[in-house]
Amino acid sequence: MVFFFYYIAIKLYNNMKKYGKRLRLSEEEVEMVYENRAESTTNFNGNTALDIHLSQRGIPKKDVVSVKHWQSANGEYRFSIVTKEDVNADTDSVITKLKDFIEQHSPEYTPVKRKTAENSHLLVVNPADIHIGKYANASETGDGYDVETACMRVLEGLQGLIDKSKGFDIEKVLFCIGNDVLHIDNVYGTTTKGTYQDTDGKWWEHFEVGLALYVKCVEMLRQIAPVDVVHSMSNHDYQSGFHLAHALKSWFRKDEEISFDISVTHRKYYKYGSSLIGLEHGDGAKMDNLPLLMAQEKPEMWSQTKYRYWYLHHIHHKVKHKWRDAKDFIGVTVEYMRSPSGTDSWHNRKGFTGVPKAVEGFIHERNSGQVARLVHYF
Repeated sequence: MVFFFYYIAIKLYNNMKKYGKRLRLSEEEVEMVYENRAESTTNFNGNTALDIHLSQRGIPKKDVVSVKHWQSANGEYRFSIVTKEDVNADTDSVITKLKDFIEQHSPEYTPVKRKTAENSHLLVVNPADIHIGKYANASETGDGYDVETACMRVLEGLQGLIDKSKGFDIEKVLFCIGNDVLHIDNVYGTTTKGTYQDTDGKWWEHFEVGLALYVKCVEMLRQIAPVDVVHSMSNHDYQSGFHLAHALKSWFRKDEEISFDISVTHRKYYKYGSSLIGLEHGDGAKMDNLPLLMAQEKPEMWSQTKYRYWYLHHIHHKVKHKWRDAKDFIGVTVEYMRSPSGTDSWHNRKGFTGVPKAVEGFIHERNSGQVARLVHYF
């Protein structure tokens, strides 16, 4: 193997002398590269990058099934590793624990006696990008974050929004879920597309904690008014977040005051009085296209409303832009939500820091659109 790479190096050197900076390989040499790429986990010429990579993530080399490795443009080593996992055992454990969790709680909910709202308002609660399972060490990033911190921030933030909304008569609550509620999407500690993440705990623990957190949130909100739950598909937990939303729906299946819109549709729409609200994670259609997409996909809702909004997520900080009346279409306000989640090691190294951590909500009056913004900072 060492001889093979030495041979390729000589060929590259000779080609460079012949062709200048434009390097060329013959078809046979290209085939040799593909045949020998990532067939072994043994390091070459004393290179310990793979060993360090495995050690940092607690992966025994004997559990590695295959490795693909490459070098980025800035010289950093990258590895894609497939390991042996007892997936069936973990899956059985999750199903058993989830079944016991639901049976022990025995969710039987009776209607809540509430004061009749004199002036009708909608409370929108949007705890965006929670990332349950994200790990950040405060000594490295200045902002520690783990499973417990994620849950405490959401519950504290939710209570803060409820307290700030007490000056309004609330007749309905819109609870926005999804949007990277879980940090990883599989047993290998990666996002849906395979990007490795630093995590606190196991994937099945994240699911159980996420369900318990959402149950608590809905139980708090249903004391105020009937709750409409809308789920947004997202890039960190495209599959597991979808399953979590359906588990939450099953939990409240006997509660007639809780409704769910948890389909796989990427863009969701919600109408309240003269307001039309669009919900999307923020990693899909371009921001500039969202107003006309709203008009195209929901023409009846569009014609029945005067105030229109898109609430987006994904980037964890505030961006605003407003389309005002122009030609044949009415204004649509589009903005991104802040996140309560901490800054992990990668984002800290890249300098993506200093963004306010917060949970946000809104008050919509039935006839006047959005009349108040509620923010709880951490």
